[in-house]
Amino acid sequence: MEHHTVLALYDRQARWDARPEGPDSTVERVGDVVRQTGPAHGWNGVLWSGLDEERADEAIAGQVRHFTSLGRSFEWKLYGHDGPADLGERLRRAGFTPEPAEALMVAEAAGLHRSGLGAAPPEGIEIRPVTDAAGVALMAEVHERAFGTDSAGLRRRVLDRLAARPDTVAAVVAMAGDRPVSSARLELPPGTAFAGLWGGGTVPEWRGRGVYRALVAHRARIASERGYRYLQVDASDLSRPILRRLGFTRLSTTTPYVYEP
Repeated sequence: MEHHTVLALYDRQARWDARPEGPDSTVERVGDVVRQTGPAHGWNGVLWSGLDEERADEAIAGQVRHFTSLGRSFEWKLYGHDGPADLGERLRRAGFTPEPAEALMVAEAAGLHRSGLGAAPPEGIEIRPVTDAAGVALMAEVHERAFGTDSAGLRRRVLDRLAARPDTVAAVVAMAGDRPVSSARLELPPGTAFAGLWGGGTVPEWRGRGVYRALVAHRARIASERGYRYLQVDASDLSRPILRRLGFTRLSTTTPYVYEP
């Protein structure tokens, strides 16, 4: 895998040519910025920017005006290779708050699928597809227990996608009997080489048993069968070592800068 080539392809397809993630969202290219605007429960923010020192502050102010006029909090998704070099500091000065940095990691989906990852579900675990409101409720339960955060927005976004664009998302939940212990989703944007791994989380008492690994393998199979060349993930400190062992390569970093109106 040629890192620079794959990163340039990712920037083009997943950021510059990004498609709206939900039925009520739009993607706009405004000057040197690509942004998504959606409902309050959706993801609102800047996906790509091509700025220099002269244009950066004006572009930042323009996005603040746009989203605050709608009463939306939003995220500027800053990648480690984005310019100018001090863009993060400029965002801070404009009132944004950085969240923990993550690693942009990529692997070839077919290679992961062929290897099988040695990742059959642990004994007693069944992986089920999420296709309806009952399944989404199980996902939301895992999300709250795994991450300690509210799942209302996630619940509405997944339900929107399943209703309007079910072919662009594959959500799964791992069950231990009648208890959900892990969940994740696979984003399948049309017209790109990249399928995205999102939301993978396991409740504390089931961590370290191979459930997360099994969900990666399951989604790699789906992506490969659907014709996607690469799997992409924004990896936290917790998941990064696991993904590296599975064959994922770090391409860059990504840091969410959040603005609250």
